[in-house]
Amino acid sequence: MFLGLSLCLAMASGAFAQTQTPAERLNRLHDSLNLSAAEEPAWRDYVAAVAANPQGPARRRATQQLLPTLTTPRRIALIGATMEQDVADLRRQGQAVLSFYSHLTPDQQAIFDRATVPPAPDQSAH
Repeated sequence: MFLGLSLCLAMASGAFAQTQTPAERLNRLHDSLNLSAAEEPAWRDYVAAVAANPQGPARRRATQQLLPTLTTPRRIALIGATMEQDVADLRRQGQAVLSFYSHLTPDQQAIFDRATVPPAPDQSAH
């Protein structure tokens, strides 16, 4: 249920080695895109917006700690509220991606598309 860096972590696949940190993946994506000076402000906005919500992990930990102490209806309400905030974070990140993407040239969009393809599910576990 960790959504914070979901979009950044998706960049772990494709052209990026999975052993890289999120910051290294972002740096590599930045370099691959060969951004112009005019595109740099959109990049900075994108990086700031797709960063994890610092309250997210604490919110989920607090939810997990509270669940055993609550009645079933309150547990359902708390889980729902936590999920709604996670979805809001994901939507905010998605909007940032779309905004940044709109600033890219078609060639840069193709690079971005290839670099951010999520990894295929591991079929060996089945």
